Amino acid sequence: MQRWLARLAFAALIAAVAVLVAAGVLRSITALLIGLAGLALSCAAAWWVVAHRGPVRWLAAAGLVVAPAGVITLYVLAGLLWEIALSTALTGAGLLAGRKALLAGRGPDRSSGRARPPEVAADPPHRPFLIMNPRSGGGKVGRFGLAEGAAGRGAQVALLTGPGLVDVGALARQAVDRGADLLGVAGGDGTQALVAGIAAGRDIPMLVISAGTRNHFALDLGLDRDDPAAGLDALGGDGVEVRIDLGEIAGRTFVNNASFGAYAQVVQSPAYRDDKAGTALEMLPGLLSGTDGPHLTVRVDGQVILDGPQAVLVSNNPYETDDIAGLGRRARLDTGQLGVVAVHVQGAAQAAALLRPSGRRGSLTALTACEVVVDSDRPQIPVGIDGEALMLPAPVRCTIAPLALRVRVPAGRPGVPVPSPRLTWARLAHLALSRKTRGRHRARRHPSG
Repeated sequence: MQRWLARLAFAALIAAVAVLVAAGVLRSITALLIGLAGLALSCAAAWWVVAHRGPVRWLAAAGLVVAPAGVITLYVLAGLLWEIALSTALTGAGLLAGRKALLAGRGPDRSSGRARPPEVAADPPHRPFLIMNPRSGGGKVGRFGLAEGAAGRGAQVALLTGPGLVDVGALARQAVDRGADLLGVAGGDGTQALVAGIAAGRDIPMLVISAGTRNHFALDLGLDRDDPAAGLDALGGDGVEVRIDLGEIAGRTFVNNASFGAYAQVVQSPAYRDDKAGTALEMLPGLLSGTDGPHLTVRVDGQVILDGPQAVLVSNNPYETDDIAGLGRRARLDTGQLGVVAVHVQGAAQAAALLRPSGRRGSLTALTACEVVVDSDRPQIPVGIDGEALMLPAPVRCTIAPLALRVRVPAGRPGVPVPSPRLTWARLAHLALSRKTRGRHRARRHPSG
């Protein structure tokens, strides 16, 4: 199957070229170049919308609409819309088949397309204690009947109904002091992180219910985000335990990431909660140009690696970076390493180049570390920790606590999709040209028989 997928990839790409040739090489190649130019212009316009204010932003917004519309119009007038669409579809099919071929060669542990950390069997908890935020995720606790479902499985449930703010950390510590042998949270990632630190410190398992808005932590644990109630199955005999790492920053834990720079500065604004898009568009031009916000310096494992990045993301285990637009998945949470992703762009050309893996050199830095220290030219640094906006005194130190947290999860959870492999044409060609050997190593019978 792997060989035939590789051959299908090359066949589709050859067919894509053949379509252009059959339609007239010169005319088709010219149209294709126009399409690429339109794509580049659209990327540049998107950057100008984000990085500028006033007339430049409005002109860029117009270009963002006019560029793709103009390309399609030219294709229609030239009578090449069908040919270009077919060639594009064949190219996409070829790339997809190539990635499938490389993915199929990763071995039997990846054949299911899902990655799982080691699981251990564990007895069900006797006194589970679950903290639930009824307002989180637009009311998922009530919509999915999570409180009733947990109580029906023998758990004690504390609803964060107020009035006023509730000290979630104190609530969790008191529950453990009273004999709770599992802490669970149905809420956002920030609340999950607070309880995770307490569960790790007391060496009791934690239960994660995907009742938040984005549920990045639940996503990377392989839980079903569309059915939060499925997480309650872990309270019974269907539950297993996995051990994962925890990130630590300035005396507190984080389960996803800590962000510095442009994003952290935007979420600090009082206007951000009421108008996220408007606040970001107002603040990003100054932040991306370096005229606003602190000047950051990043030391990784004791060495200065980055000076003046516009955005830095330190994560509990590294994110996949093949898709710069989708930095949202971690294949594993038990590697014992922090992930570090930093962006430094100057102008529309570098911003557009981030869309191409070969164009990220010099603009995107991605590495792993055991310790990351972020310093600033200001006494305090705005930091976003699992979506919570904080001001921390500089310098800010981030570390990793390997396998510090026990998490109880359902054995039948979906799992984490295995990241798509990078498309390496030399490897793909080797697969396509390889010949399966059958019978070459068949055992020979001894003459004495």
